[in-house]
Amino acid sequence: MKRIIALLTVALFILAAGISFAEQATQPAPAPEKAPAKYLSVKGEVTAVDPATNSLTIKSKKQEVQLTVTDKTKVMIGKEKKSLADVKVGDTAVAKYKKEKDKNVATSINVTPKKVEAAPAPAAPAKK
Repeated sequence: MKRIIALLTVALFILAAGISFAEQATQPAPAPEKAPAKYLSVKGEVTAVDPATNSLTIKSKKQEVQLTVTDKTKVMIGKEKKSLADVKVGDTAVAKYKKEKDKNVATSINVTPKKVEAAPAPAAPAKK
């Protein structure tokens, strides 16, 4: 009698373990998480600025990138927060952006204003 109870206990244990493994196998695999957007960057000269269409174009040594500026884009000139209207053609800029569908959406733009060369001082009159 003890032997039969022991065998039944072992059989129930094996059956319960088999059911739990089968249940795990039938659960659908979790959907793969969407990969975070890949951020890109470009450094070069600002060749076009259009505040009306919220666009900016930066030409680097390798490429020319047209960026879309949103209200979330952080525009910095030096250490001051500015707007797209403050960026000028000829400035040097570093922009971080991500591709969203067919647009390059800027997340941050750091601008170094174009250096204006000072006019040379007039020569002092020659002494006689």
